[in-house]
Amino acid sequence: MAEHKWQISGDYMESCNCDYLCPCVYTNPQGGATLDNCTAVLVFRINKGRSGQVSLDGLCFALLIRSGKVMGDGNWAFACVVDERADAAQRSALSAIVSGEAGGTPGMIRSALVSDFRGVAFKPIDFRMSGLTRSVSIPDVVSFEIEGVASRNRSGEPFYIDNTAHPANRRLALARAKRLCVRGFSLDIDIAGKGNNGHFAPFTWAA
Repeated sequence: MAEHKWQISGDYMESCNCDYLCPCVYTNPQGGATLDNCTAVLVFRINKGRSGQVSLDGLCFALLIRSGKVMGDGNWAFACVVDERADAAQRSALSAIVSGEAGGTPGMIRSALVSDFRGVAFKPIDFRMSGLTRSVSIPDVVSFEIEGVASRNRSGEPFYIDNTAHPANRRLALARAKRLCVRGFSLDIDIAGKGNNGHFAPFTWAA
């Protein structure tokens, strides 16, 4: 088996401005978003990762997306945030990965769907998990909190949607957002108490 140039795995969480449950997920993503666009923030914590000889363990990154009414039509605005704790070598490696320059899943997103790339910023990323709750704060860029929709069948377990075409994982936990605030990259939205869409899952990417 050929050795990967880079590989990262860990935990992911997301919120978007669509009503729960976001039509983009269960229509592959050919259905119309709740509003005129889908603005989504996907945040990742790397538990184990490497690019060449550079360790990426413990670092976080975020992808910010705004599509039109139908995500599958492309023409996305796309921006990235890389954990400012990264040293120079880690910043270079992780920036190349998350922006799509190093291929893999972000590369496929960038080449197939993005028309407006808004760059990479370096910011502190506070990524938190507690039970079914997930939250993130990136100063001057984004903050959100989501809570998994609990299943009555298994205590402490959320509902899941399976066999999706989502880039993070085919199986996603379903969640609702308590709040979603985006201020960075001219993708401004501010939603609180609306129960808009969220997801979380483990992820693994490589190229």
